[in-house]
Amino acid sequence: MAERTPIIAGNWKMHKTPAETEAFLKDLKSAIPQKPDVEVVVAPTSVCLAAAATAAKGSPIRIAAQNCHWEDQGAFTGEVSSPMLKDIGCSHVIIGHSERRQYFGETDESVNKKTKAALAHGLTPIICVGETLPEREAGKIQAVIGTQVEKGLQDLDPKASFVVAYEPVWAIGTGKTATPQQAEEVHQLIRDLLKQTFGQDTAGQTRILYGGSVKPDNIKDLMAQSNIDGGLIGGASLKVDSFTALVRYRE
Repeated sequence: MAERTPIIAGNWKMHKTPAETEAFLKDLKSAIPQKPDVEVVVAPTSVCLAAAATAAKGSPIRIAAQNCHWEDQGAFTGEVSSPMLKDIGCSHVIIGHSERRQYFGETDESVNKKTKAALAHGLTPIICVGETLPEREAGKIQAVIGTQVEKGLQDLDPKASFVVAYEPVWAIGTGKTATPQQAEEVHQLIRDLLKQTFGQDTAGQTRILYGGSVKPDNIKDLMAQSNIDGGLIGGASLKVDSFTALVRYRE
């Protein structure tokens, strides 16, 4: 089986204006190789997506949205659909991030509907799963992750191209990080769940990203694990130098 190409994805959350986005991408384009050995993805806010797509032209940088609606259009004030994202120049969309689940009522069922909508319009969904600290301490990791994978990925085409991101919720924005071994254990669990649901081929090809305080000083140890295929990066993706270091972690 071919090696899984790592993904280094920056989730900017609610940061940067369109002008700041343009400036960042201009600098990033000159800082990374024209043909990097990883897939480089940047996820600005929705108001910055057009500026990002324009600024990234002619480079290997791909643009992701941070959310999408499951309908193509309709009376859903404040929402953005997959066809809109595709038309504006997005290639990926983050779905079910822990902050969306915590603050905006995202459920496994809505994750599933959004994932199907993204796939239907040629977007690659980055589907987020992860446990909270109380769930981890109660020994519920397998149950929580199992339910999120089962319901969030329910009835997907086994040949569909999607990415899973494991977010230990207790390690997001806290400065804490799971040890490489702790992260690998859950990544192995996710791959086993994918194998049970979709078969060996899909499980072997699907990239699973780690999303818990990935930084230049810990990425090599994380990426040395056999089931960690990249990072969904928050704070360290907001500065060109630190994000560039993550993109070039193999050098």
